Amino acid sequence: MNVAVNLGGVAVGLAILWLNFRKWWKGNRDPKELIPYGAGSALGSLATICVGGALGWGAAGIAGLFSSVGSKGVETTTGTSGAATVPTGRMGVLTSEGGVITCLILVGVVVLYKSSTKLEKRRIVGGFITFAILGFLPGVAALLGWWPDSVNWAGAKALEVLSRGADAL
Repeated sequence: MNVAVNLGGVAVGLAILWLNFRKWWKGNRDPKELIPYGAGSALGSLATICVGGALGWGAAGIAGLFSSVGSKGVETTTGTSGAATVPTGRMGVLTSEGGVITCLILVGVVVLYKSSTKLEKRRIVGGFITFAILGFLPGVAALLGWWPDSVNWAGAKALEVLSRGADAL
């Protein structure tokens, strides 16, 4: 997947992350308040490895769009260029079983989105945008390397249980 992420895009992703985390940190720090942002983040990070699929196309488009917007914002604000490209990486690959689990996560996030308040909807979208941008960075991809492995494992385990029954547990 050809993705161009620049410093302006990274700045946008970090700003969205900071704005969401700051509100939670200054509030009562109830872990339940992180669910909408976390759900969007989970889906956004998985979208970066959905090569050839609609989620991957969307993540690449979001990263490109917000990189151009961010670099324009940095240039307008500071007079310097925010268009310096950043190397990209990937967390791993999805197996076909992991792809099914990713689709189920997508369904869960859509259901959560539909049943959420306006503020929670913005947090879900913000989480998706943040990790659709930051998930392409090699450092973030390395930190989240366990995530695709976990999704692939869950899919493989579900297939095993469905194929062999309760003996697979």
